[in-house]
Amino acid sequence: MSALGRHMGRPLQRRIFVPSIDDKIDDLYKQPLAEFTSARNTLAKSLTGDDAKRVKALAKPTVVPWAANQVYWRARATYDRLLKSGERLRKAQIAALEGKSSDVRTAADQHRRAIADAVKEAERLAGAEGSKPAPDALMRTFEALSLVPESPEPHGRLTEALQPSGFEALTGVTISATAGHRDHGPARAGRHAPPETAKPSERGVQRQADRDLKRERAEAEAARKHEAEMKKADAAVARAEAHEKLARDTWERAHDELLAARARRTALKSQV
Repeated sequence: MSALGRHMGRPLQRRIFVPSIDDKIDDLYKQPLAEFTSARNTLAKSLTGDDAKRVKALAKPTVVPWAANQVYWRARATYDRLLKSGERLRKAQIAALEGKSSDVRTAADQHRRAIADAVKEAERLAGAEGSKPAPDALMRTFEALSLVPESPEPHGRLTEALQPSGFEALTGVTISATAGHRDHGPARAGRHAPPETAKPSERGVQRQADRDLKRERAEAEAARKHEAEMKKADAAVARAEAHEKLARDTWERAHDELLAARARRTALKSQV
């Protein structure tokens, strides 16, 4: 009996797709902004160990990065055009900096149009969920996102608005030293010979030893001060991170309340 015959009469077994933890996290960032916190907490409760800790630590996006994420998830063609136009502009700028022929103006025009399209799409998607991200903040975020060689956060999972630094296009440029120094050949012997060629006197040796000791002491003192400043900086970062977490939690609750209030008002208007 053939293999087909042996399987005749048996129900076909379907392969069950089990989403990974990353798939579940992606789903969080596709949610309406007002539902992110509750969806994150529900997902965390369904997990254990490191996966649960990882999900609990996920930050709720602010409005601008959330809107940018929606372009990635729901208007991928627009998002991809943005990234490609940024890559073309970056390459054109790098080529120009390296002295090669490149059409920076055309690349810049295409990039501006791609940013405008992405902003328009983000506003449309956000508006459908009752959110109004600032257009200028969206523009800056899309500009920075499209020009950096690597996104600071995974695409579709941005949590903070981005700011273009103005130097993204320079990343990856190798600056070579120019041959600006002439070789004058060996120094002539005599009174113009460098001091190190002459036999040092005992007094000169002592002076050099004193200078070395002074330099070592200065370096040790600089290292001590640097270590002390680093400890202060680490403590300041820890305090700032704690304050940021508290502020973010407060913002999340306030924003959820705002969106819920808007939803109630919209519902009441529809009843009139």
